[in-house]
Amino acid sequence: MRIKPDENRPTRLVSVLSELGHDVDTVPSERIAGKDDAVVWQAAQAGRRFLITQDLDFSDVRRYSPGTHHGLLLVRLPQPGRTALFERIAMLFQVEDVESWGGCMVTATPHKVRLRHPASV
Repeated sequence: MRIKPDENRPTRLVSVLSELGHDVDTVPSERIAGKDDAVVWQAAQAGRRFLITQDLDFSDVRRYSPGTHHGLLLVRLPQPGRTALFERIAMLFQVEDVESWGGCMVTATPHKVRLRHPASV
């Protein structure tokens, strides 16, 4: 899977995702950290990458409708420190069928994963 973690992710997540066989390109490595969400979104889409973020600006399912993009994981934790974020994302990518998440809007909380699939035509 081609992945773009947003700038608010723990640095060590890149190596874990890479070790799991994913192609990871981060917002900071592309030098767009601190840029507007639209710039980050466009970079993810141009690179055909699945975006991982905590940014609630990406939670609007009307704006980021499943099937209109390459996939989006929004991680929602009550105490979103770097360790908790790292552990939750790493666990998801180890136990979930993330390859099936392409084009989906995925919301992960501490105990649940909600997938919004592209609408059938």
